[in-house]
Amino acid sequence: MFENLSERLERSFKILKGEGKITEINVAETLKDVRKALLDADVNYKVAKNFTDTVKEKALGQNVLTAVKPSQLMVKIVHDELTKLMGGDTAELKLEGRPAIILMSGLQGSGKTTFTGKLARLLKTKKNRKPLLVACDIYRPAAIEQLKVLGEQIGVPVYSELESKDAVQIALNAIKEAKANSCDTVIVDTAGRLAIDEQMMAEIEAIKKAIQPDETLFVVDSMTGQDAVNTAREFNERLDFDGVVLTKLDGDTRGGAALSIRTVVNKPIKFVGTGEKLEAIDQFHPSRMADRILGMGDIVSLVERAQEQYDEEEAKRLQKKIQKNQFDFNDFMAQIQQIKKMGNLKELASMIPGVGKAIKDIDIDDNAFKSIEAIINSMTPKERTNPEILNGSRRTRIAKGSGTNIQEVNRLLKQFDQTRKMMKMVTGSKMGKMMSGMPGMPGMPKMKR
Repeated sequence: MFENLSERLERSFKILKGEGKITEINVAETLKDVRKALLDADVNYKVAKNFTDTVKEKALGQNVLTAVKPSQLMVKIVHDELTKLMGGDTAELKLEGRPAIILMSGLQGSGKTTFTGKLARLLKTKKNRKPLLVACDIYRPAAIEQLKVLGEQIGVPVYSELESKDAVQIALNAIKEAKANSCDTVIVDTAGRLAIDEQMMAEIEAIKKAIQPDETLFVVDSMTGQDAVNTAREFNERLDFDGVVLTKLDGDTRGGAALSIRTVVNKPIKFVGTGEKLEAIDQFHPSRMADRILGMGDIVSLVERAQEQYDEEEAKRLQKKIQKNQFDFNDFMAQIQQIKKMGNLKELASMIPGVGKAIKDIDIDDNAFKSIEAIINSMTPKERTNPEILNGSRRTRIAKGSGTNIQEVNRLLKQFDQTRKMMKMVTGSKMGKMMSGMPGMPGMPKMKR
């Protein structure tokens, strides 16, 4: 996400890093380039102009010209203003009702139903809530079916009335159902349309009026760029929603919608969808997103994801094994599974400061661990527990069984040996104790350019 914008902004700041004296002209030239970068990223013209005017005013007011490192000060000002542009503080969900009601709105194809499932999963696993999903799309039977499949996957009940054509009544009945079954959160999925039409708007307005939701969220496909902003404006005029959800942000290299929408509708972005998996949902943090746009990484989010996979008991067990030099391929495999649960590998790597730029042209396949897993799965239980018995003939058998070659098997064994030594070395140190519960990085996959 934001790859093109990040690249362009980096080029813009290089103007200030050039030789010679920093002048007002240099600053103006840099900001002209920044504005062009924002417009190319599909940011609304008015938003881009106001942004660069504010940055210029602040830059000249903060003595960028006389600063020791003018380019760094400029980056800081741009970072602060980007954060402000995207909403400043992180906007939390309001879940005060009993049950708390969340109303989902958006156009057809925006990823609304999928996001509804993602949100239910997030509230269930991270907030210890007991959600109920409600199928209020009375026009598209496939939508009801899709919601039921999602509910099954995440273990959340779905309320639907297949025979009914009264969306308002379905929503009201669902709330009664939630109260009867002690569900504390009701998420109502409504009908989407291919374009904004009066019938749909009147229906969702009627639903909102009847159920009085704590939160009304507008789901929009970020890849539609400026259209997303215009649609959001029209929906907001009718619905007065509480927050925006940007889906498919992982496929949007420009990011204009994320940067413009907050200013245009004056409503916060609350969540972003960054992939198809049900875990691919992130709360929107303006400051962290500004970090990522400016190539500073997002180490806080990376640590949070790692902590989600942290199991204290497992960490203690692993630490004991490492100290006794008993770390084996079963543990190695468990660590790989933890890393995979954290999300897309390229996205994870780009959260590390300075890495995003280095890997932008490198293709990191999500199936990159497949050959490692195949090799370990081709070992006998005894071989996994006692890697030292893996002689030449055993290695040849494993290579054949896993569909790899002997070089790959040898490479993995070498990586494993290095991982084991490194883990033993750090377990005794303070740093080791801090990291022992974090998912390790065993056998990093090969990358393709």
